[in-house]
This record gives sequence, C-alpha cells and structure tokens, in this order.
Amino acid sequence: MKSQIIWALAFACASSAAAAAPDDFADTAPTSTYFTQPPTTALPEGSNWFTSAELGAISTSGNTTGTSVTGKIDARHEMSNWSNEYIFSGFFKEDEVVNEDGTRTRNRSAERWQVSAKAAFKLLQDGNRAFVLGSHVNDKFGAYTRYSTLAVGYGTQLMKREDKSVDVEVGPGYFHGESATGEQDSGMTVHGAAQLRWRVSPSAAFSQTVSVERGTTNVHTVAETALSTKINGTMQMKAAFSARSDSKVPEDKKNTDTQTSLTLVYSF
Repeated sequence: MKSQIIWALAFACASSAAAAAPDDFADTAPTSTYFTQPPTTALPEGSNWFTSAELGAISTSGNTTGTSVTGKIDARHEMSNWSNEYIFSGFFKEDEVVNEDGTRTRNRSAERWQVSAKAAFKLLQDGNRAFVLGSHVNDKFGAYTRYSTLAVGYGTQLMKREDKSVDVEVGPGYFHGESATGEQDSGMTVHGAAQLRWRVSPSAAFSQTVSVERGTTNVHTVAETALSTKINGTMQMKAAFSARSDSKVPEDKKNTDTQTSLTLVYSF
C-alpha cells in the first residue's frame, strides 16, 4: 500500500507539471535522460556525445558524525540511426558510532552501485524506436543485493511540444536477482517505462520517470522526480526524490527504499 501511494504521488506531480506552457524547450540540445530520444537540433558532424556528471555529498560532525556521497555519469551517443546511452551511478553512507568502551568506529550503512547500457534504433516515424536495455545493480544493504535485467521492446513519444514531452516504452525481459538472505530468483518480466520532461522556464527543467518490471515472483519499480536549475552554460543544480520498490522482500527488509538528493551537474 505504501509503494502504491508513492507512485500515485509521482504520477500526480507529472500530471500537474503538464499544465503549464513555457516555450523554449525545443531550442535546447538533447539532454541525457533515461530515454534515448532524437535530438531537437541538427546533429553536428563527427562524434556526437552528450555527457553529464553529477555529484552530491554531505558530511556531518559534532554529536552526529558521518558522510554520504552520491554520484552519476550519464553519456549518450547520438547517431543518425542509433541513440546509445551508458549510465553509471553510486551511493554510499558511513556513520561514526560510539562503542560501549568509548571507542569510535565508522560503519558503512548504505552502498549501492548501478550500471546500465541501452541501444535504441530509430524507426522511420519520428520518436519511435526499438531498443535493447541491460542493467545491473549491486546494493549491499538492499532487499536484493544483486539485481540484473535484460529487456527488448518498442518505445514511442506520446507527446512532443516546445516545452514538454512524454515518452513510453514496453517490451519483454528477463531478470536475475539475489536477495539479502542469499535466495536466488529469476524469470521472465514485462518491462514498461514512462517519462515526462517539462521545460519550466529558460533556466529550469522538471522530469518524472517511472520504470516497472513485472515478473512472476516480483514487481520491481523505480521512480524519480527531479527539478534542475541552470547555474551557467555547463553547470546545473538538481534536486531529486527517488524510490525503489520490490514486492517480494525478506521479512526483515522493507519494500521501498527512498533517497532525496541535491547535486551539482556538469554537462559537456
């Protein structure tokens, strides 16, 4: 029930975002997102890479001592017929605890790494594509310590305006995971995803992404709500809320993990 509430709020944010109508979205260069989309401007000759790197960190001292770091590298290669995207992200958190004998030790309380690659072949009609997607997550403290997926399918752009766009995709897939208790789980899935992108103003952009993989034993869902503001031509500030959910988890684990982050994004 808790996870259903989170997804309902996410879709509500996406729906409310679609109500406004700034008009500078079409003039921007293609940004790296979950979806591989045709660029809105003519591709330059040579290597057409669009890359962004983001980093956020929090360090506390005094009564509470700890460090948390989150980062992501997103690289997209645009060609006339193909659009390929490669993503690597990581998050870790360390806390300093005081033992009974008065000594202090630092314990890792969160550690997650994710890598994914996606290739999309652009079909004749603008915005349509056939894709293959592979991803692997290593989450030391998650309900699934390892989770790998492979999916193929079809994607299309349901809406494309000057200031906003909506993309969806669907297709069959396969997953293999290892739970925190060491139990192996695998099987066929149905992969589906949707994304809203909205240019709020010349210096701000909103995005809402939801990805669902429904298998015979588990429903794996990932959602992210993000608002980015431009600092200069290459730097942005990004505030994001993300949620990861699994319907099948060990008894001592919760179904949903959430993360709120504030990061600096450098595009080149």
